[in-house]
Amino acid sequence: MPYSQDLLDSLHNIATQLRIDSIRATTAASSGHPTSCMSAAEIMACLFFSVMNFDSKDPANPANDKFVLSKGHAAPVLYSTWAELGYINREHLLTLRRIDSDLEGHPTPVLKFVSVPTGSLGQGICVALGMALDARVDTSNSRSYALLGDGENAEGSVWEAAEVAVHHKVDNLCAIVDVNRLGQSQPTMLEHHMDVYKQRWSAFGWNALVIDGHNVRELLGAFDNAKQTKEKPTVILARTLKGKGVSFIEDKNGWHGKALKKDEAEKAIAELEKQFVKTNAAKPTPSKPSGRAKQYGQYKHIPSPQYEFGKEVATREAAGLALAEIGKTNENVVCTDGDVENSTHTEFFQKVAPNRFFEMYIAEQNMVGVTMGFAATGKIAFTSTFACFFTRAADFIRLAGLAHLNAKFIGTHVGVSIGEDGSSQMGLEDLSLFRAMADSIVLYPSDAVSAWYAVDLAASHHGIAYIRAGRPKQPVIYRNDEKFEIGKAKVLRQSNEDVVTLVGGGVTLTEALKAYDQLKKQGIAIRVIDIFSVRPVDTTTLLKAAAATNNTIITVEDHYAAGGIGDAVAEAVGPEGVRVCRLAVREVPHSGKAEELLAKYKIDAHAIIEQVHAVAPVAVR
Repeated sequence: MPYSQDLLDSLHNIATQLRIDSIRATTAASSGHPTSCMSAAEIMACLFFSVMNFDSKDPANPANDKFVLSKGHAAPVLYSTWAELGYINREHLLTLRRIDSDLEGHPTPVLKFVSVPTGSLGQGICVALGMALDARVDTSNSRSYALLGDGENAEGSVWEAAEVAVHHKVDNLCAIVDVNRLGQSQPTMLEHHMDVYKQRWSAFGWNALVIDGHNVRELLGAFDNAKQTKEKPTVILARTLKGKGVSFIEDKNGWHGKALKKDEAEKAIAELEKQFVKTNAAKPTPSKPSGRAKQYGQYKHIPSPQYEFGKEVATREAAGLALAEIGKTNENVVCTDGDVENSTHTEFFQKVAPNRFFEMYIAEQNMVGVTMGFAATGKIAFTSTFACFFTRAADFIRLAGLAHLNAKFIGTHVGVSIGEDGSSQMGLEDLSLFRAMADSIVLYPSDAVSAWYAVDLAASHHGIAYIRAGRPKQPVIYRNDEKFEIGKAKVLRQSNEDVVTLVGGGVTLTEALKAYDQLKKQGIAIRVIDIFSVRPVDTTTLLKAAAATNNTIITVEDHYAAGGIGDAVAEAVGPEGVRVCRLAVREVPHSGKAEELLAKYKIDAHAIIEQVHAVAPVAVR
């Protein structure tokens, strides 16, 4: 379609101003990535002043088109764009990277126009895909845009997203690749071989367009093409130059991540100022969103479960049923899975809410990124797979934590108790992983009832949450009306004669109760605690129990020793001088039957009894 010369000139001038402001900000900070900002200036000008529909005075409006700056090191050009929109005072740009500034080195959600932290390359397109799918759930006409660097096309997660987006026919997703040829230390693999970029994206089924990324007419035409393309996503492959507009740095290697010195900046800005074109046209303003965001009510807790006391039920099954129950009454809950829903039991959710269940296939990084996108746009977003496979997406989970996103993770098939499948399938690092994440909660149910409530608690808690759900069937040990809380443990067995406190979770709690019964026959009393909440841990209950049991606690867990229940308990009670003895898996495990493996790695009832005898010899005599 034709574009007026006034519009083209205005966008050119905006792009020039974005370059100037990016240089000013990074020079004031004495650090940053000005050349990476300069290559993307026309892209940003077109997107924010002509293409996207959004309320520039309300950047968090859920009806807005969504934008993710995947190449987060170009943060100054994003900040400069919002200054040009009038949302940020232009002089505030000079506080870039200062400890007292909200303009951090890479974008963070402390800013209302940033929904997720970026800069860990390869994540933005996954998040944008989640946002685009979210619009489908809400039947919204909102579109999602992700600006990638060319270097991050080497990330596998980019191609995970590319494949899944085509499978789901996500035509409201547009990726823009800033192909500026130069990486951090050297030229990128493909440099400016635009035909190869197009072949690769086209092979994945995308509508792939190659343009001059500094030609605003071509950019506008490509964005219009994307809007008109149906049943497939679009990628705009924009050929650009790093440091565009400044002769002594344009397309020059060795300038990545280097701020210009004051005299260099003055020289560069003087050169850029000569590039403004005269126009009498008013600055273009973005169109506001045409629709209204769908409104959801408060979270509705699910009713109590109906489990038979003593019946054996796997916690993964109970968690899946609880999630399905949540899905029935909460339309703002979505779920993703990585082709294991018949094992994680998210298939129950899929049956009751098929339009809010999204198959991500065996691509866990993208699966978590999509979940982040849902959470960033206001959904309570669950994702589930085998616990060990979440480690593949650790960096995505890390950023979800940094953003305090409402993302919930259910990890199944944990520990050696999964049995014959062997060590590659055993989640033995998951507690350590999720305990380390910013502001996470970690819940570890030990029967069907506690699993049911763990999912409900996670859904109602704002922030990232992890639920550790086991494969083996375990006896129901709680009444259906039992009350559970985040940060609270459960004391299951206690007396005034207890010689030691035993803390377990999941399958090892079942073993702890077996040990209790056998020790009782020997005349030895122990206190048994279900940890339930691994983070935050119930320090008060643990210290009270330790004080009554010779200041000694034994922990037992189907997890590696590092970072699990033992470490959580030791961190809580260690400063008070409590002795903590830890039973855990301490070597790479083998295949075998669950009971054989629990015994081999000394986390079964027999091993617990031996440990009690070892730490309480006086009581035993």
